[in-house]
Amino acid sequence: MNLTIVEVLERSVQGRTEPYVCRGDDGEVYFVKGHSATRSGLIAEWLCAQLAERLGLPIAPYVIATVPDELIEADTTGWLRDLGSGEVFASRRVNAVELMDVHRELVSEKLRRDVLVFDWWVHNADRNLTATGGNPNLLWNPQNDGSLVVIDHNLAFDPVFSPRDFVQLHVFAEDIPLLFSDFLAKDAYVERLGAALGIWAEACGNIPEAWYFVDPERTIPLDFSLTDTRTLLDRAFDETFWLLPP
Repeated sequence: MNLTIVEVLERSVQGRTEPYVCRGDDGEVYFVKGHSATRSGLIAEWLCAQLAERLGLPIAPYVIATVPDELIEADTTGWLRDLGSGEVFASRRVNAVELMDVHRELVSEKLRRDVLVFDWWVHNADRNLTATGGNPNLLWNPQNDGSLVVIDHNLAFDPVFSPRDFVQLHVFAEDIPLLFSDFLAKDAYVERLGAALGIWAEACGNIPEAWYFVDPERTIPLDFSLTDTRTLLDRAFDETFWLLPP
């Protein structure tokens, strides 16, 4: 799908990157991440979206969109500086609210486990919710008995990921003890994660070339290794994948 951003409506105050709310040439409204998400964040967002979708997670519809140069050049205030022109990551707006503590028990055990394993797999520490609050990066659609929507993976593949913090803070941390000791479930997840990796080559091949560079002139290569990222994901096939911190 080719999508061009034709209008910037506002800027979200939620999320670390504060994405822009934009309209695409398909008439739909999207949360759009550009420069403020960093190049590494955009790559992580794209790869995780592809893997999550292949795994069967209910991720919000997404696409790599294009912001025309003219749209940015027409901004004389600098308001669109953090958006920038070129390829961006666009997540379609859905009719949902941020997941709250009261919603957790409404999410099925299977889906809670799926989200939990996925975040553990991609080293995504940015889905936290405890009794004192947090930022789950999950949405809840209350219609038709309720449904979960998964968003935001720009902080995945975290080089300083802390397993200890993860098991304490993740929104579905209470499911960890039973899941990580369930041999049948673990075997099933290894098979599913392996199947999800079937999209890897295609996903990497669709990353915009500009995202591999820090500067618009493409003279400074980005410090992001697809090889190291794949190595991280391949640990799912090792028993150590399921080892919890002492």
